[in-house]
Amino acid sequence: MVSFEILPPTKGTSIKSIFDNLDPLMEFNPQYINITYHQPETVLIEKQDGLFEAKIIRKRPGTVAIAAAIQNRYKVDVVPHLICGGFSKEEIEDALIDLNYLGIENILAVRGDGDPISRRFNHSQKGHKFAIELLEQIVDLNKGKYLDSDSKNLTKTDFSVGVAGYPEKHAESPNMETDLNWLKAKVDAGAEYIVTQMFFDNECFFSLVESCRKIGITVPIIPGLKPISIKKHLSLLPQTFKVDIPLNLVKEIEKCQTNKAVRELGVQWAIKQSKELIAAGVPVIHFFTMGKSDNIVAILKGL
Repeated sequence: MVSFEILPPTKGTSIKSIFDNLDPLMEFNPQYINITYHQPETVLIEKQDGLFEAKIIRKRPGTVAIAAAIQNRYKVDVVPHLICGGFSKEEIEDALIDLNYLGIENILAVRGDGDPISRRFNHSQKGHKFAIELLEQIVDLNKGKYLDSDSKNLTKTDFSVGVAGYPEKHAESPNMETDLNWLKAKVDAGAEYIVTQMFFDNECFFSLVESCRKIGITVPIIPGLKPISIKKHLSLLPQTFKVDIPLNLVKEIEKCQTNKAVRELGVQWAIKQSKELIAAGVPVIHFFTMGKSDNIVAILKGL
């Protein structure tokens, strides 16, 4: 069983780009499709006097609408992400109410990335600082507890909530033990499954699962895979996602003369990873598409 994760298109881009990406993948009957959520970003705009002005923009709006469009077009479960960064509790509640109206009952609750310029995570003063707080707000809504406690006859929602896990620990965690304790706290607070960050060494995933089971985390843990497709990924992926790339994979990529060869190598590596994960009995393999599907199609056909 497989699932896919997509990015909302940039502002002003047609949703056709999403459908063009997903159409070739639907023959593989995905269990669900994840749609990422993105907080507003601060960009520096140069003025006529040569000084720079900080401007806040939303580059990828539309997660809720895209989730509804995908569900309507493909009749498949969707899992929109909700994040802490840049959103107040009221805005999060409004998004949850909209999702509930649309019949979308699965959510991945994550903190969100740091600002692309400063690399620091800045939460809204009226929002949440940690993913567990966002999770607790969703769980409260499932109990019929809204932010406006004076409202009457409040309807309970029925959201199933997942959270993120990190086979090589979260970049901001001081150590793996602390990271696992935070993960267990989220599961104890109501998370029903875990989707991992990408990894290129299956032993990292197996170690995470073993460590989780030892501390009493029993929910499903879904591995996330992202095939390497260009040579620059050797530096970009570790820098952006704080993941290691195994030495033997690095050596093979360095031998490639073209990005086409890198892409083919990435497909074969992901096929090898997938076969080992399937043999280990993982519930689903989650593929990060990053707006491209041809290499994911090749991987699934290879399986």
